[in-house]
Amino acid sequence: MIDIQALRTRLDEINKVSSEQWMAKLTPRGVAELEFHNRARDRAELEQLDQDTYEKFHGNKKYYSATKRSHDYIHDWIRKHAPGAVVLDYACGQGGSARLAAKSGAKLVVGLDISDVSIRNARQLAKDEGVEANTYFVQANAEDTQLPDECVDVAICMGMLHHLDLSYAFPELRRIMKVGGRILAGEALDYNPAIKLYRYLTPQMRTEWEKAHILDHSDLRFAQRFFDIGEVRYWHVTGYVGGKFPTVLPALDALDRALERIPLIQLMAWIWTIELIRPPKT
Repeated sequence: MIDIQALRTRLDEINKVSSEQWMAKLTPRGVAELEFHNRARDRAELEQLDQDTYEKFHGNKKYYSATKRSHDYIHDWIRKHAPGAVVLDYACGQGGSARLAAKSGAKLVVGLDISDVSIRNARQLAKDEGVEANTYFVQANAEDTQLPDECVDVAICMGMLHHLDLSYAFPELRRIMKVGGRILAGEALDYNPAIKLYRYLTPQMRTEWEKAHILDHSDLRFAQRFFDIGEVRYWHVTGYVGGKFPTVLPALDALDRALERIPLIQLMAWIWTIELIRPPKT
């Protein structure tokens, strides 16, 4: 185990790595992910895009308006597990989950991401929202975090595991989680043919690695080599259509509440959430 001050000291050391050293350690895949997410989160660049260009590269964002129920579940999970914990927002993006955990009473929230633009944005947003004191955002490689062993109580993995090589990510998460520590992953599910077709038709919205690594049950079976599996839930079998046609979203949400409980049909869900629990050492 490690105390908070020792963890902060280690984070300071990670944060001091120069840009040249950082880039030299990245694989070509890592560089591609960094560049993609830097472009996607550069606020100045986004503001300069005309509507057609924005739609071409970011048009999928409108569908996320249909994910309120799964977001509410994730937010409630964070509020339940964050108080008094050391929380990791794993590949944190701009730190939305981290800030919620900090506001929910986490002892310390660590947000790490491969994108330096994301980390700068996350730090500023944490400062703006008054949670700078118990958050620490650092540019780091999620597959090799450099964090100490068994230093994390709770981890949040939102829409990011499909950007990683799970043969590195799962062992790394197991190493840094405390025994009994809980992870919540929220991911797209790779079965629905309509959603798969949409991804095929919009390749510019994703990295090359991401396109081929949307999660399915084979990844869940792989996760069982490293973790006990907690609650698995399926979301938005039809509701994603409400992102395009908002007037039908309430009806689709009501339908989905039933469909999401039916085996096989639930595999047509857009999103699933998976709870992973760090088992005792053997």
